[in-house]
Amino acid sequence: MNILERFASVTTFAFDMDGVLTDGSVWVFPGNELIRRMDIKDGYALQLAVKKGYRVAVITGSHSLPMEERLATLGITDFFQRVQHKKEQLDTYITQHKLSTNEVLYMGDDIPDYEVMQAAGIACCPADAVTEIKTIAHYISPRSGGKGCVRDVIEKVLKINGQWETDTEVRNV
Repeated sequence: MNILERFASVTTFAFDMDGVLTDGSVWVFPGNELIRRMDIKDGYALQLAVKKGYRVAVITGSHSLPMEERLATLGITDFFQRVQHKKEQLDTYITQHKLSTNEVLYMGDDIPDYEVMQAAGIACCPADAVTEIKTIAHYISPRSGGKGCVRDVIEKVLKINGQWETDTEVRNV
């Protein structure tokens, strides 16, 4: 079975935050305020996936109230922060929602994602992921983290399932 055929079974997307949803850069401002950058096209795909009934979860070891607020505006409420063991968090999520691992696509970019990527049905990474992650990925996006890699995998899944469309009732992304 090729990767596109495997994408057809995805019902749930799980993403790392830094280096996947963001480009991995953190700007440090006075008062230790950390600013991250996201791609607006990723935002469009995320909100469309939620609107089409897909589950979307973000599992990160870091913490960011602005990211939590941004994801909430896109309809994403499954935002797990300060997670020390991402695989355990994903396993719990799969159990709670009675999912098969084959339904779950996880995208990560660095060593903390290694174990959780091996537990997901489809392991994906951005083009700029570290070598160890690229080695275990079933699919490597041609796009970098924070620069369209999330849109890339969501668009592929939705197109394969006939759910990608021009949407005139899109939320403000």
